[in-house]
Amino acid sequence: MSETTTAPATGTKARGLRKTRVGEVVSDKGDKTIIVKTITRVPHPKFGKIVKQVTKFHVHDEKNEAKIGDQVSIAETRPLSKLKRWRLVEVLKH
Repeated sequence: MSETTTAPATGTKARGLRKTRVGEVVSDKGDKTIIVKTITRVPHPKFGKIVKQVTKFHVHDEKNEAKIGDQVSIAETRPLSKLKRWRLVEVLKH
């Protein structure tokens, strides 16, 4: 079974689904770059208690529209720099 699929009747490869996350902007100091903090709740592998995992993503913000404290939606993309692999989709709350 092939891992790649083709788009119907076009013969070109279809793009796989991109990961999306919702998080809070913690820094907007870079030009066209923001840092977004996401919180994931997962069970501890041994004890089963729900614990929070905090992850920071460097996100490309083309129009410099997100500010510190904003709730934003981000999507995975190709590598844009050494650390940036995500792009801003929309600002959900100011």
